[in-house]
Amino acid sequence: MGASFIHTPTLFFLWFSMAAALVQGQGTRVGFYSRTCPQAESIVQKTVQSHFQSNPAIAPGLLRMHFHDCFVRGCDASILINGTSTEKTTVPNSLINGYDVIDDAKTQIEAACPGVVSCADILALAARDSVVLTKGLAWKVPTGRRDGRVSLASDVNNLPSPRDSIEAQKQKFADKGLTDQDLVTLVGGHTIGTSACQFFRYRLYNFSTTTANGADPSMDATFVTQLQALCPADGDGSRRIALDTGSSNTFDASFFTNLKNGRGVLESDQKLWTDASTKTFVQRFLGVRGLSGLNFNVEFGRSMVKMSNIGVKTGTEGEIRRVCTAIN
Repeated sequence: MGASFIHTPTLFFLWFSMAAALVQGQGTRVGFYSRTCPQAESIVQKTVQSHFQSNPAIAPGLLRMHFHDCFVRGCDASILINGTSTEKTTVPNSLINGYDVIDDAKTQIEAACPGVVSCADILALAARDSVVLTKGLAWKVPTGRRDGRVSLASDVNNLPSPRDSIEAQKQKFADKGLTDQDLVTLVGGHTIGTSACQFFRYRLYNFSTTTANGADPSMDATFVTQLQALCPADGDGSRRIALDTGSSNTFDASFFTNLKNGRGVLESDQKLWTDASTKTFVQRFLGVRGLSGLNFNVEFGRSMVKMSNIGVKTGTEGEIRRVCTAIN
């Protein structure tokens, strides 16, 4: 008993240090620019807010941009680089709103603190600020990332796809050090924003012979009718449809209610409910009786911190770009 008591403080300190390292990540920490550019976070916040007022679509855009960046070569702003065959030119990335927001924030920060703040950090901060502007909870963003020097369109093939099976989704997240709970939580970011008809229309027509309307049997029949009116088989594939019906401008857990009701727009989203291994997490976000509840907004911040530390470049790795669209 005595020996155990003596070692407990040491063990607690070690546990606390390990936990802190997991939150902060490898080489990143909250307040990284507190001395070198203390106004950095404020500049990003005000810039995002200004653009959001005139174009609310930048909020889900910046959130997806950060996600797409981190899943390809790590969180190094490689998605921002212009060129003929860069990540930015691919279909998943070329349709994203908000690139001009990052450029605007970078210009202002360079005027205040030249050569100090990375584009990767600006993007991570902007993603958080976007969630807050859509009534989600804030979280502390560890900073200290550096920018990458490589951006290849071919690397984008590694991004999760709307047609991915649950096993494929879980594997892609596991490859980045993320858990099944992180998967469900981060996909919950689809509570804001839209998708083009071209990415899910195949679910509405000639998908199955087991349904009278030929649609994906996991979809609510009334919802199918609504989507068919919005996305005709021979209609405009670029038309945008809300991913969280009835609440696409508010960051909340209603996305998971839609999944429960068969109203997930993307096939990969709906599978979170139809697959037993991920359904439990959806139920916990919904507060299903008999299960330990999870607060979506709180868990989203935690999972975002983990994701934002994927493959980060720190120290002498990479560079601090002068402009976000080109390497130095």
